[in-house]
Amino acid sequence: MKGRTAYRPSNRRRILLLFPPYAPSFGTFRYGYELIPGVRAFMPPQGLLAIAAYLPKTWEVRFVDENFGAALDADFEWADAVFTSGMHVQRPNIEAIVRRAHRYGKLSVLGGPSVSACPEYYPGVDCLHIGELGDATDALIERIDRDVRRPRRQQRFETSVRVPLEDFPIPAYDLVDLERYFIASIQFSSGCPYLCEFCDIPELYGRQPRLKSGKQITAELDAIVAGGARQAVYFVDDNFIGNRKATRALLPHLIEWQKNRGYPVEFACEATLNIAQWPDILAQMREANFTTVFCGIETPEPDALVAMDKKQNLKMPIADAVKRMNDYGLEVVSGIILGLDTDTPKTLEHLLAFIEETQIPMLTINLLYALPRTPLYRRLEKAGRLVHDPNLASNVRFKMPYADVLSMWHRSLEWAYEPERLLARFAHQAIHTFPNRLKPPRKVTPGLLMMGIGAMLRVLWRVGIRAPYRRAFWRVVTPLIKRGRIDDAMHIAIVTHHLVQFTRDTLAGHGEASFYVDPTESAVAPKPVNPLRLVHVQPARADRRVDEEPRLRSGEW
Repeated sequence: MKGRTAYRPSNRRRILLLFPPYAPSFGTFRYGYELIPGVRAFMPPQGLLAIAAYLPKTWEVRFVDENFGAALDADFEWADAVFTSGMHVQRPNIEAIVRRAHRYGKLSVLGGPSVSACPEYYPGVDCLHIGELGDATDALIERIDRDVRRPRRQQRFETSVRVPLEDFPIPAYDLVDLERYFIASIQFSSGCPYLCEFCDIPELYGRQPRLKSGKQITAELDAIVAGGARQAVYFVDDNFIGNRKATRALLPHLIEWQKNRGYPVEFACEATLNIAQWPDILAQMREANFTTVFCGIETPEPDALVAMDKKQNLKMPIADAVKRMNDYGLEVVSGIILGLDTDTPKTLEHLLAFIEETQIPMLTINLLYALPRTPLYRRLEKAGRLVHDPNLASNVRFKMPYADVLSMWHRSLEWAYEPERLLARFAHQAIHTFPNRLKPPRKVTPGLLMMGIGAMLRVLWRVGIRAPYRRAFWRVVTPLIKRGRIDDAMHIAIVTHHLVQFTRDTLAGHGEASFYVDPTESAVAPKPVNPLRLVHVQPARADRRVDEEPRLRSGEW
């Protein structure tokens, strides 16, 4: 059967799939959940759900996402084997799952990006699955069919022949309630053609993007919507335009799917900044109801981009690229890195000026962290500049003094996410980006209506009444509400609430300095004293009038 393993087992097995909790981060919107009824976690795990769909049909499968709560003792007692997966930042929680499995005498199996990059991190796991779905997966299934006892020595199963993406199964969305996730997810491609120094994607997944067909993607979207997804679907591809020809071929399928189904969701994706070079792609993304693109801008300093081998960000001026995406209704979310070898005492000033120029509301500002299996890691290792000190916030020995880099990071966060300044950037988006989006007719179901009413009541209480920045909030959203742009107002409220709350946590020393950090090797140091001294960028005001929005002529885009 296409999508499942070709191996035919002799025994019935019970497989418990556990997804460890996410580490708190700016990008997982932890504080936003409390404003949306029913939502308790960020995004369902594509990898484990694909494995669940690939396992033999005769095997029983149980899935538990521990972002909703820990698996029960009864779950472990029921299982023959316990599968888990995750990223480096989830390593402590992965190890905790493995220890629980072993307390019950159960075979532990670990796959996913962290173990694929660094199998040496996990000496206590019984079976390691290294690489993507493929011949190693079949060999692992055969081993479990034959024997579910724990081995005396660790066993490794490493993929050498991958299952083509066009033969991937539809992830087992029937095992999860997608209504309880902040955002749904889907994968179109794997791999990225670029060789950015800090990135491990090319070495893990290749430079030639592998692809699913448009028919596969629309079938998965049908399953996602049937599973309860109501808001947005995020393309988790390493680079949505890694193969531009394939992207151009996919987008008409997405446009047709949206039109035929009444535009049930919005789309978001991750792409390199040079996507702005191709207006035809941006126009089709607008027609498919894409609303957000995450771009690894990394830094506004051109010399730094050249040094990290990310010259694709310089194909056109960065601010012009952001504006062009805004012109097609795409809100840009930016990745930013501090602690680069090229950073100087002027870097903070340049970053804050860049934020003011582009008016990007959300930026995930991270300290540089050297991931294994990257050119950066090998260069720093050779130079003796890797450190593994749990009292430090990164594993990199920066060229600037450590205290200065950490202070720069804290100062940038506090400046960028000061509530009035953040709301001013959202006011800019409400004028210059949101009106440029497609305005499709959308069927309002009773469930969607009840969720919307519940969310509005929570926003009214937590943001509109209780938040210290409530006056600035109302200045921005009142014109939107008067124009009936309730979705835009809710988006601003939820994201602002999360960013402000999470920034406070981070500046208090809670959370990681990089979403990619291994928390067993580093920690966030306390907040520095007087974090905003010497910052001279003129702040924007949050009282921009949203009713200044331009009127688009019919057929302009």
